[in-house]
Amino acid sequence: MATGRNLALQALLGGGIAGIDVRTPNVARMYDYYLGGKDNFAADREAAERVIAAAPVTREIARANRAFLGRAVWFLAGEAGISQFLDVGAGLPTRENVHQVAQDTNPAARVVYVDNDPVVLSHARALLATNTQTRVVLGDVRKPGDILTDPDVRDLLDLSQPVAVLLVAVLHFVPDHEDPYGAVRALVDAMAPGSFLVVSHVEYRPELVGAVKPYQRANAPAVGRSLDDIGRFFDGLELVSPGLVNVREWRPDGPILTARLEPEVPFFAGVAVKR
Repeated sequence: MATGRNLALQALLGGGIAGIDVRTPNVARMYDYYLGGKDNFAADREAAERVIAAAPVTREIARANRAFLGRAVWFLAGEAGISQFLDVGAGLPTRENVHQVAQDTNPAARVVYVDNDPVVLSHARALLATNTQTRVVLGDVRKPGDILTDPDVRDLLDLSQPVAVLLVAVLHFVPDHEDPYGAVRALVDAMAPGSFLVVSHVEYRPELVGAVKPYQRANAPAVGRSLDDIGRFFDGLELVSPGLVNVREWRPDGPILTARLEPEVPFFAGVAVKR
């Protein structure tokens, strides 16, 4: 599987890479850089470093969010008994991916990753080439109808049965004029009773305005939201304990991916069930 450095070298040597823009910072590849990954290009690293300079806690945010994702999936696949997962805006594969945590906990678990980045798709498909219970599809959270009608989604997941929809660190890349609340509502409306919605999102804070600016030149702008506005994504659902909390405070004593003591991070998350 090619690394970001291999891909960047190919681009520099001429010809470019079909479908991949290496000059525009990409939010998935910036996140990969925050986590210490290598699947990113110079433009991604430069933009990410500007974010880190404005908000040194950025790397801790990424690590805390990743740990939350693992604990949430462990809860869903274990205690909640969920065997179907739809991970929208999945991002680049790293350690302890959703399918690995879910299938280690529940071997029958089926996972569909959705992303609109060709680098994400190529890496994920290579990783999952022999995993028949996991698929990767092209899709965009802003177009939930396309996701819900995608043949691979419909083939692997039975939406008449409970499913966990994961929107982890993705909704703050959808500004209000692109109707993120409507997109989430469309996904929730398609979920069967007993399904779960997982959301994590950056909190708006005046001191983070400088950290948001580099994203204006990326493939998606970043939008901080108040805690009340983040909570609106769960309208009509029942939050499970401990509710909408800082990511490092969401069940931090789980048996896997236990959160270490990070600095306070402006990132909130919740898991809610549809009754």
